[in-house]
Amino acid sequence: LILDEPTNDLDIFTLSVLEEYLLGFEGCLIVVSHDRYFMDKMTDHLFVFEGQGVITDIMGNYTIYRAKQQEQLKNDRKAESKPEVIAPKVVVAADNGQKRKLSFNEVKEYGDLEKELDQLEQQKEQHSALLSSGTANNEELMNAGIKLTEIMKKIETKTERWMELAEFV
Repeated sequence: LILDEPTNDLDIFTLSVLEEYLLGFEGCLIVVSHDRYFMDKMTDHLFVFEGQGVITDIMGNYTIYRAKQQEQLKNDRKAESKPEVIAPKVVVAADNGQKRKLSFNEVKEYGDLEKELDQLEQQKEQHSALLSSGTANNEELMNAGIKLTEIMKKIETKTERWMELAEFV
């Protein structure tokens, strides 16, 4: 199966049905997604499109990829023997022909978005677990569903911004 952003615009109940079906699917899945939680749950092999024609082949899920990426960043910093400051790389020409760099605030925002997205994914998982637990009453289910919708919108917005900034890191 080839799935392009399969979790977009799905409510939690439909999303859980999709996940349950795909976990039982015995064939090969190719998934294009920005939904980190979904990717972690469904994948065991990634092709990460880094930009400028660079594709990284990773055995494991997105969390493993991010851990390796963070470890590599730490190793690079130690090798440089410089203070731990993220130095953005110039990778794209702006419309006026000049090279585009991230500002100090954008570098900070990029790092903060990583943390915020991880926290939102954890909240999403907690609310999803409550919804599928079978122990919640009607009011708790309604509140969890509303909160989950809000969290998913925040994840989508923050992921889009993260992707914009990631193009220049």
